Amino acid sequence: MKKKDIKLFVTAFLQVSLVSANIYFVGHHMLLGIAFTGFTISYLWTINVKRIAISNIVDRLTYSFGAMAGSIIGVFAAQFINSYL
Repeated sequence: MKKKDIKLFVTAFLQVSLVSANIYFVGHHMLLGIAFTGFTISYLWTINVKRIAISNIVDRLTYSFGAMAGSIIGVFAAQFINSYL
C-alpha cells in the first residue's frame, strides 16, 4: 500500500467514525460530543473532498473501506466515552 492510500484510508476512517459517534451523541443529548464531532467531521470533509473528487477506482475503494471500518469503530468509541461520563 502506498503512503497516499494509507492517508486516504485513515481520513475516511476518521471522518466516518466521527459521524457514527456524532449520531450516538445526538441520540444521547451529549452536547460536548456533538459539538466536537460536528466540527471535526466538517474539517475532515474539506480535506477528503479534494482527495476523492479526482480519483480512480482504487482510491474510491480505499476510501470506502476506511469509511466502513470507521462506522463500526465510531459506535464503539462513543459507547466507551459515554460509559465514563
